[in-house]
Amino acid sequence: MFNEIHHLAIIGSDYAKSKHFYVDLLGFTLIRENYRPDRGDYRLDLACGDQEIELFIRPEAPQRPSYPEALGLRHLAFRVADVAATVQALTAKGIETEPIRVDPFTHGKMTFFFDPDGLPLEIHE
Repeated sequence: MFNEIHHLAIIGSDYAKSKHFYVDLLGFTLIRENYRPDRGDYRLDLACGDQEIELFIRPEAPQRPSYPEALGLRHLAFRVADVAATVQALTAKGIETEPIRVDPFTHGKMTFFFDPDGLPLEIHE
């Protein structure tokens, strides 16, 4: 019935910071960018491999109710070939990461970093 994830949606609060982070620093490809005057927000569609990320910029969006353990989506995880090399690349761009650890269930290396609004993002081998 379900074949794959079509897209993920993220809400950011600052257009310039979010676009810079996801496009310039993380390297996602900008597919489309639209301002929606009826909602007063931007929507940027980004390519992540064969998947898409919808990045909505809404300055008045409410904060996450708890960090990160609220009900609902907990974090986004991206598969990478080499966590240590990815951490080095992120660090070189000024993005702090948590220490690398091993997932006790998959035994793959993984760690977290955060977008400009504090959304937890994971990289996982």
